[in-house]
Formats: sequence, structure tokens, C-alpha cells
Amino acid sequence: MTPDGSALEDFAEQMRLLRRECAWKREQTHTSLIPFVREEAEEVVEAIESGDPAALCDELGDLLLQVVIHAVIAEEAGHFTLDDVARGVIAKMERRNPHVFGDAVATDAAEVLRLWNAAKAAEKAEKRSRPSG
Repeated sequence: MTPDGSALEDFAEQMRLLRRECAWKREQTHTSLIPFVREEAEEVVEAIESGDPAALCDELGDLLLQVVIHAVIAEEAGHFTLDDVARGVIAKMERRNPHVFGDAVATDAAEVLRLWNAAKAAEKAEKRSRPSG
């Protein structure tokens, strides 16, 4: 366990070790793992539909494994890290929830969804307007 006791960082370190020491995991790529991402996402849905919290916890762990192995593969290639993924989603939640993190007001779930969709559309428009390369 890491000194700060972060289970997520411990898991990432375990995955780094597995990528070094396990031939199968070392050979995996983002592309080769596609079937497993799909399978684990479907199993999360099944666990939700079953109403079994223990099954959901287990399946979320399997889906988290997919997130972590992809992040470690990207880290090895120098593209991004697990922390980059977390920072990115934190920033996204702040942008898409201006009623919590900004000055916008939302009095019901429909208004929250409208704000979310407006923020998402603005993000897509900004990506399209950026020069590629």
C-alpha cells in the first residue's frame, strides 16, 4: 500500500507491476482490450438491473480495471496518466454543473440537464474550432 493509503493509486501501481511481469497483460493494447471494455460495461448494466449491490460493486471493480489498464498503457506511451484522466473528469464536472460550481441556477432536474447539454455542446463547438495538429 502507498504511504498515503490511496487504494486507487495502489491499484494503478499493481497494474504497472502486472504490465511488467505478466506476459498477457504486457501484450495488451487499447485495441486488443476493446472486447473486455464492452463486456465489463454490459456486466455493470446487468448488475444494476439485478438490484444486487454486491454484484454491482464487483462489476464496477472490473470496469475500473479497464480504466486503469488503459491509463497505464497510455502512461507507458507518454500520452497521459490516471491522474490526467481524473483531472479531466473533475474539470468536465465543473464545466457541466455550473449550478454547483458556478453562478447558474437550476431549480429542477430538467434545468440541470439543459445546463449539462448546453455545456457539452459548447465543448464540442470549441473542439471543432481548434486547429488540428
